[in-house]
Amino acid sequence: MAAGAAVAAEAAAAVAEVGSALQFEELLRLKAKSLLVVHFWAPWAPQCVQMNDVMTELAKEHPHVSFVKLEAEAVPEVSEKYEISSVPTFLFFKNSQKVDRLDGAHAPELTKKVQRHVSSGSFPPSTHEHLKEDLNLRLKKLTHAAPCMLFMKGTPQEPRCGFSKQMVEILHKHNIQFSSFDIFSDEEVRQGLKTYSNWPTYPQLYVSGELIGGLDIIKELEASEELDTICPKAPKLEERLKVLTNKASVMLFMKGNKQEAKCGFSKQILEILNSTGVEYETFDILEDEEVRQGLKTFSNWPTYPQLYVRGELVGGLDIVKELKDSGELLPILKGEN
Repeated sequence: MAAGAAVAAEAAAAVAEVGSALQFEELLRLKAKSLLVVHFWAPWAPQCVQMNDVMTELAKEHPHVSFVKLEAEAVPEVSEKYEISSVPTFLFFKNSQKVDRLDGAHAPELTKKVQRHVSSGSFPPSTHEHLKEDLNLRLKKLTHAAPCMLFMKGTPQEPRCGFSKQMVEILHKHNIQFSSFDIFSDEEVRQGLKTYSNWPTYPQLYVSGELIGGLDIIKELEASEELDTICPKAPKLEERLKVLTNKASVMLFMKGNKQEAKCGFSKQILEILNSTGVEYETFDILEDEEVRQGLKTFSNWPTYPQLYVRGELVGGLDIVKELKDSGELLPILKGEN
């Protein structure tokens, strides 16, 4: 009897796999009343395989949570719908709606998010206080994440409300360097920051961790010409790209970094460069949308990865493969050609 129960528990703890958009939509409908955690993964990425193991363990600990893996490149309709640009990425669903997201192979953070969503709304007082303390620490880190931080609805590229759109336009007009946080991606931050800053609406702009205010305040500061003295200026993009492409003798602009490629093409080019023994640096374009878009125009090259030697574009994966096959790659990387 006990052995049978153990087998049943093990079966319930299995991580299901989704192979089509139709299957995914059906799953959202079937699991509407429970927490659904979806891992967008790729079989070529070792960090994804590791996170699948983490999911299996979490499934054993939380039998009432549904854990699913979906191969991102095999089901592009779903990946594009939810703006999956790298793997691993985890989405959390409740009532068929996305409620949270985690990008990257962060096992402790994944565990925390699962626990948070499982127990939301049913905390004993002491646990609630502890979580509130953790949230305040997190909000402090987020507001200090960059010299100028904008908490908004959506992203600077795709604002999802008129006030956020106006705020981004003002900051861009004044060439202000800022990072942003999409409050739609994290409900806990969205609600917690209102209390933390004692400011009930969005967008919210912070400089050096201090709240400056919302759109009306920023408009007043712009009108009084104080905005330029408060917020840090961004270097011109072309100057920045020149500096970045010359940061090392050999520079690779890719999805991910040396330790963790986040697309198949970037992984292949890393393997080729590593086989040469030449030292090189990388830049993760997923971390900086301005560089990601700007470099395409700067180099007149529309895709990634992009390889530069002494500030000059060599090309993408296909060019690098051709150079390797012809024996020309190593001399070029060493600056001999």
